[in-house]
Amino acid sequence: MKTIIAKISLFILIGIIISACDAVKRVPDQKFLLTKNTITVDGKQEKKDEIQSLLYQIPNSKILGSPLGLHLYNLAKPNPDSIYKARLLANPKKLKRQTRLLSAKQVQRKGESFLYSGIDNFLKKTGEAPVILDEAKTLKSVQRLTSHYFNQGFFNAKTTFTVDTIGKKRVRANYTVNKGNVFKIDSLWATISSKEIDSLYQAHKKESFLKVGNQFKSENFDLERDRLTSLFRNNGVFFIQQSDLNYTIDTVDTNHKTNVELVIKDETLREGDSTFTRNFSIYTISKVNIYTDYPEKNSVKTLHDSVSHNHFQLYSYKKIKYRPKAITDAVFITPGYRYSDFLTNLTRRSLSNLKIFNAPSIQYQIDKNDSIKNALIANIYLSPRDKYSFGYSLDFTHSNIQDFGIEASTSFTIRNIFNGAETLDIALRGNIGSSRDFANPNNLFFNVSEYGIDTRLNFPRILMPFNTDKIIPKRMIPSTNLSLGFAKQQNIGLDKENFTGSLTYTWNPKRFNNVRFDLFNAQYVNNINVGNYFNVYTSSFRALNNLAQEINYIPQGDRLGIPDEINTFISDVLNNQTTLNPQDDAYKEVRSINERRNRLSENNLIIASSYTFSKTTQTGITDNNFYSVKTKVESAGNTLSLFANAFKTFDAQNSKKTIFDVQYSQYIKGEIEYIKHWNISRDQVLAIRSFFGIAVPYGNSTNIPFSRSYFAGGSNDIRAWQPYSLGPGSSGAINDFNEANMKLTASAELRFKIVNNFKGALFIDSGNIWNIWDDVTDEAAVFDGLSSLKDIAVGSGFGVRYDFSFFVVRFDLGFKTYNPSDEIGKRWFRDYNFSNSVLNIGINYPF
Repeated sequence: MKTIIAKISLFILIGIIISACDAVKRVPDQKFLLTKNTITVDGKQEKKDEIQSLLYQIPNSKILGSPLGLHLYNLAKPNPDSIYKARLLANPKKLKRQTRLLSAKQVQRKGESFLYSGIDNFLKKTGEAPVILDEAKTLKSVQRLTSHYFNQGFFNAKTTFTVDTIGKKRVRANYTVNKGNVFKIDSLWATISSKEIDSLYQAHKKESFLKVGNQFKSENFDLERDRLTSLFRNNGVFFIQQSDLNYTIDTVDTNHKTNVELVIKDETLREGDSTFTRNFSIYTISKVNIYTDYPEKNSVKTLHDSVSHNHFQLYSYKKIKYRPKAITDAVFITPGYRYSDFLTNLTRRSLSNLKIFNAPSIQYQIDKNDSIKNALIANIYLSPRDKYSFGYSLDFTHSNIQDFGIEASTSFTIRNIFNGAETLDIALRGNIGSSRDFANPNNLFFNVSEYGIDTRLNFPRILMPFNTDKIIPKRMIPSTNLSLGFAKQQNIGLDKENFTGSLTYTWNPKRFNNVRFDLFNAQYVNNINVGNYFNVYTSSFRALNNLAQEINYIPQGDRLGIPDEINTFISDVLNNQTTLNPQDDAYKEVRSINERRNRLSENNLIIASSYTFSKTTQTGITDNNFYSVKTKVESAGNTLSLFANAFKTFDAQNSKKTIFDVQYSQYIKGEIEYIKHWNISRDQVLAIRSFFGIAVPYGNSTNIPFSRSYFAGGSNDIRAWQPYSLGPGSSGAINDFNEANMKLTASAELRFKIVNNFKGALFIDSGNIWNIWDDVTDEAAVFDGLSSLKDIAVGSGFGVRYDFSFFVVRFDLGFKTYNPSDEIGKRWFRDYNFSNSVLNIGINYPF
């Protein structure tokens, strides 16, 4: 307790020291630190981040009212290398001695080392330089504010500013905006030279972002330009650009109204030194040429091979190595149809998705053989990637199983393996580790190991015995993946062998929608070292060992041997060879532990089919205003049930159906996840996530396989609990690995900037797992309607993250806020302290 108090006191002391730093320490004389901006619009203070961000100078960021970044910057010496040189020159003997031991160049470079300059450079880079008031930038801010409101339809807006001194070398900048009257659109018309373009415009006029009577907003004009440009270019108007669309705005003597005219003049062309104009025209595709091995360095070569397929012309500088259909299926630019930007981009994306070419180049030229010059030839240049590629990696690991581990993997890729743009990936992986928790009779340092192989064959199309083009058209970029895998463990858990196989179809119905259909996903788990069970699940062993002592089955202080003695004890209890009888709670506990052991140590055969749909509105990694939803339905065992019925493969003892003497699993499973992000200010994001999943056993199963069940806790879940250490329900996580067949969670996280690349977060997680409609009878673990929602755990805490641009390292500290395993009335904040907190280390954000 004293240690915790000392740590907290030290933390507070450091905070006081930093807060007491002089914020204007690095502010030159006659200069002022900008500490605050105020914007007043028509007499009301404007605090919206979108308005505040218009200013060229923003005060140093603050955490809990203190400019932490500025204080860190001020801790650094301004010129550490100069100080180093001055100290050397002030001590000639030391300089001479160091020069004799090292070269003069090395002595000079010592001043640039981390010991002398590195700490100061780190503080400068991590911290924030003081924001010094700059009148020129302030005037630019005035112009930007005026321009902003002008673009919102306030054409007579005026902005002024004043500066107030609020302390030693500290000032506040005040901006005052008078918007004036707003202008609205009074009339709209278009003057378009080309009749073809005018027809397109009139046909889609109702979709316009500009409406008579609406407030004038420049952003609506930008949206309308984008809409019209996209409309025209997706309907064959190849040469039109956004700059060809111009608006004339008339506000003279209109009583705060605007008359808007869209003007699209003729296309301007240049031939030699002269220019001329002509109407914009609609172009069609006359020919599509595909160069399958175009040289990247543009070296001149002679075409050697060619083939025609479905009106596409394929060329090669060597022999064509691809089946034509494999390439043309990925091309959506079709002879006889109008030019389209959308189809061009879709073709580019589809060809890239084949994963056998580098980024494709698509170029157009006017077909000179066309008499009216309204036809285009599309030339698609493809540069093949290497047919064979090899990769490898080496990692050092640490986990709750291994104290130290070395993990190595290697991968081998063969592209276009069957000349149909298929890709074969073969990956080998191996791991050796050291663990003090497992038997080590030979006293070897590396006493645990795991190795495996995974293969995946990808086809850039749907492989079915019938044509699926009408259901899943090629524009959805479909693919088929056939995968097989094997993994084997030694001295880890039950030393299982894991065999996997799947046939998966994927496609994209829309740009940001994805569908995955697993026709079959098979898994066979063969547990080799079942006798090691109680060395892995130590809480079950302790419970049985304590019980054996309590009923004097073994003397106090003795320990049941694993596996023989403990198996004998379980058998004696269940066969009424001890003082316990079936009505005793202790007897029921032994029976429950034995049932759980049988379930977790038995071999599993799972053959499932699943359908997954996901949708997101996120347009890029910097987009912080989006939502995503993911749903999944999975069914297992139905095909095997039909097979078992046909061949009557029943286990006579328990009436369970088996395949190759292995009882197969049968269940149905459903999941839904929803994520939403709001960008509430320039450096603040609010993120939420909710998840619900349930797996119901039926037919041949009374429970869900461990690999397909749910657990709670961990760095991406309820962060106040370790993985597998929460639930089910209010049972108190009595097992080593607690899992169940139903899960409900919800999380919220406020993310904010601390200083530069250091980010912070405040979060709250809630949820739990329960057993429902399976063979678990413990009332504390079973979901019993709405009354069980009182067992939803709540964790809260804070996190510190560092953004490396391409990934984020995060440290989240979670506190148990509401613990359902505690007594009713003592569940809130009982364990809300550092000693019961959980530190989570993760890569990237949890959701």
